[in-house]
Amino acid sequence: MTTRGERPAVRGIGLGLAALGRPGYITLGHGGDFGDGATVDDLRERAHAVLDAAWAAGVRYVDAARSYGLAERFLGEWLAAHPGRRDELTVGSKWGYTYTADWRIDADVHEVKDHSVATFERQWQETLDALGGPPDVYVVHSLTSDSPALDDAGLLAALTALADDGVAVGFSASGPNQGAVIDRALAMTTAGLAPFRAVQATWNVLEPSAGPALARVHDAGWFVVVKEAVANGRLTGRGDVTGFRAAAGAAGVAPDVLALAAVLDQPFTDVALSGATTVDQLRSNLRATATAPVALPDLAEDPKAYWATRSGLGWS
Repeated sequence: MTTRGERPAVRGIGLGLAALGRPGYITLGHGGDFGDGATVDDLRERAHAVLDAAWAAGVRYVDAARSYGLAERFLGEWLAAHPGRRDELTVGSKWGYTYTADWRIDADVHEVKDHSVATFERQWQETLDALGGPPDVYVVHSLTSDSPALDDAGLLAALTALADDGVAVGFSASGPNQGAVIDRALAMTTAGLAPFRAVQATWNVLEPSAGPALARVHDAGWFVVVKEAVANGRLTGRGDVTGFRAAAGAAGVAPDVLALAAVLDQPFTDVALSGATTVDQLRSNLRATATAPVALPDLAEDPKAYWATRSGLGWS
């Protein structure tokens, strides 16, 4: 557990629950991982099994969100069943999206975004209830350039009050303008206009554009969590990037291992999230911690093209 008011000291691979808290997600092949069932009880059992495996392997950062179906509840139940573990874990969660799919994979809308003060206040209490206490890190979910959050004085005041209580307040960034959003938030925080000291952003070998901005906030003392290291499955054995799969083969490792090793090699990375939905996937991901990064061909895509491809991934 992070000491209140301090920057989280946890490092390495963390476990993200985006694909474990609900039956549908946009990771390639996600639905196939739930062949043994996707009821609430099925996913609770699976989430707890992956959490147990992560704990046994030394993973000490777990990430959830209000919009990840029942992820916070599953995590809270697991923590309640193992009360001694909470003190050794750093727990992060996110607010700003509401889960609306009602456990349906074919829902027209899976989550609805709202960065208002009212949503923050409602979801903060929901997070407390689900987890059984406050997370160590609490971030605005998907703070994009079109979000009103950075211009909302009331919201910034509420977030500042939360930070004053010792929670590491931050935001997650998404989309082709991640770097600009991160830089604006850094400037506001430096000027005393915002309370941010944590950020979660996408960085992978296909979409490294946020790297310079992440380096700047890391140098400023922020806690940096990298998400989507395997590009929603594109940088795994299921993926479509033949050049990357060839590089992994030449290195003698699985593609997911090479992708995560590349993230861990970035000086700004404090935690790289595994989005594993099975124990075997998690164990493969964790091999990245013992894998030396290798020289890779330049696989970076135009950020707009990358995010357009991501938006086109189907829920399964």
